Amino acid sequence: MEKEVQREFIYCSGAATEVLKDLNLEDMKGSLLSSGNPGMVEFYRSFMQTLHSLLGLPVWAVSHAEDASAAAKRDVFGLDGQVQHKLAFLHQHVPRGTALVLVGHSIGCYMILEMMRRDPELKVLKAVLLFPTIERMAQSPQGKVMTPLMCQLRYLLYLPLFLLSLLPHDPSSWSGSSDLPEPPVMFCFLFPAAVNALYLGGQEMRMVLERDNVTIQKNLDKLLFYYGVSDHWCPVTYFQDIRRDFPHGDFRLCEKGIRHAFVLDAGRDVAQMVAEWTRGSLRG
Repeated sequence: MEKEVQREFIYCSGAATEVLKDLNLEDMKGSLLSSGNPGMVEFYRSFMQTLHSLLGLPVWAVSHAEDASAAAKRDVFGLDGQVQHKLAFLHQHVPRGTALVLVGHSIGCYMILEMMRRDPELKVLKAVLLFPTIERMAQSPQGKVMTPLMCQLRYLLYLPLFLLSLLPHDPSSWSGSSDLPEPPVMFCFLFPAAVNALYLGGQEMRMVLERDNVTIQKNLDKLLFYYGVSDHWCPVTYFQDIRRDFPHGDFRLCEKGIRHAFVLDAGRDVAQMVAEWTRGSLRG
C-alpha cells in the first residue's frame, strides 16, 4: 500500500515553498525530486508515493520558489535562484551527509546538474534525469514556438490567466486521472504559478544553451538520462548527440510512448522504472 506523503508550506531562502515529504530518515538515505516548470509538486504526488513505497526511502519534492518580498529582491524566481533554492532546502532541512537519490524532470534536470556542479560535496548515489531539458531549449521544436510567448509576450498572458483562475471549475470536465491534483488545489495556485512559470520559462529559453559536459563527465557513473521518442522539448536528436559524446554513459530512450508531461497520466509507471534503476545504487 502506498503511504500518504505529508504536505506543508515553509519559507526557504525567503520564498514560500511547498514540500511533499516523508521524513522517516533512519539510515541517512533519501530522495529529492526537482520538478519541471511550473514546479507544482501536487502533480507529483502519485509519483512520490509510488517511489516511496517501492524504495522505502524518505522522498522530498520541493516546489519552485513562490512570491515573497524578501525573495523577490534576490530573484529567487529566476533559474539561478531556483537552483540556489533547492540547495538551500537540502542544507537547511536534510541532515548533511545524507546519501541522496536525485530525480529531475524537465528543467529540474538542469537544476540537478547545477546543484552537483555548485556543491560537489553532496553525497549523490544516483541522479535520474527524466525528459531532460539541459541544452538548446530555444532551438527545440517546442522552444521555437514558446520563446516569443515567454520572452516577449508573457505580460499579455497575465490578464486572461488571472481571469481564468477566478472561474469555477467543474471537476467532471477533467480526465478523471488519479494522478492529477484536485481541481480546487490546482486552480487556487493557477495565477501565481503561471506568472512564475512564464518568468522562469523565459529565462530557460535564454540561459539553457550549451550542455554542461564538464559536470556530466565528472558524474557520469552516477547519471541516468531518460529521453522521450516524441518529446518536442528534448528531441531524439539531442539523445543521439549526447550518447555519441558520452559513449560510456547511461542514456535510455523511452519505448513506452510516455510523454514529456508524464505526471498527468503515467506518474506511477515512471516511478516504478526509477525504483528499478536506483535499487542497485542504494544497496551499494
